[in-house]
Amino acid sequence: MKIGIIGTGNMGRILIESMLDSKAISPDSLLIHNRTKSKALQIKKSYPDIVVYDDFIEVAKASDVVFLCIKPRDSIMLAKKLTPYITDDMCVVSITSPINAEDLEVFFTCSVARIIPSITNRALTGVSLFSFGKQCTEEWKKTLTMIFEKFSSPYIIDKNITRAASDIVSCGPAFFSYLTQRFIDGAVEETEMDSKTATLLASEMLIGLGELLKKRYYTLPTLQEKVCVKGGITGVGIDILEKNLGDTFNQLFHATHEKFAEDVELVQNAMLAAKDT
Repeated sequence: MKIGIIGTGNMGRILIESMLDSKAISPDSLLIHNRTKSKALQIKKSYPDIVVYDDFIEVAKASDVVFLCIKPRDSIMLAKKLTPYITDDMCVVSITSPINAEDLEVFFTCSVARIIPSITNRALTGVSLFSFGKQCTEEWKKTLTMIFEKFSSPYIIDKNITRAASDIVSCGPAFFSYLTQRFIDGAVEETEMDSKTATLLASEMLIGLGELLKKRYYTLPTLQEKVCVKGGITGVGIDILEKNLGDTFNQLFHATHEKFAEDVELVQNAMLAAKDT
């Protein structure tokens, strides 16, 4: 099976590296294209057997499944250009949240899916969010799931929770990296600890926390109960968080959903424009 990747930006590259490092696919089965060819060639330096194409149409013609790893609005125009070259036995996959499978089914009669990856997939872990189009065959559902199981935990979501699920799975690592950096900055500013030590300790703490949850020793609530002794130091810290966090995360989800609505509107406008051309 030949897998085409159009777009080798941040998420496209993570997807490529995750697939190859997990041995979900072999390098010689991967066909890639990027508008800036040097980015694609840079990946080929690490995986010499990858095939780099100058033209995205050639990728589509030579592939069994094509992943669209570019910006949402650009994906719509690309889909229109690819329509004549996508056969019914193929599969097209979008990896961006504003474009659902039904949007792409306007252009293709083949199987269509949306799979939203996470940067955690680069460590061959974390979740990938799946949505299948009405035309997607059971064979393609099984094939895609088997590929992604090699480096993630595939999870099927309903369309109505796409943004919230993506906030947790895909944006979450950035959000909690930011919070951890603020945690580190607080330690450096308020104590005699240097930044290097604080960063090392915080990083190892997060790795350990992940292992505790992965091995099911604790849930998030029971872990807090174990560490937060009544009247103890941790409890004092939790009190500060409760007083100051307020509805921060409620506001976060509100803001990301507003941006998501804007992106969806741009996609719909792009679809109308594509139909008129």
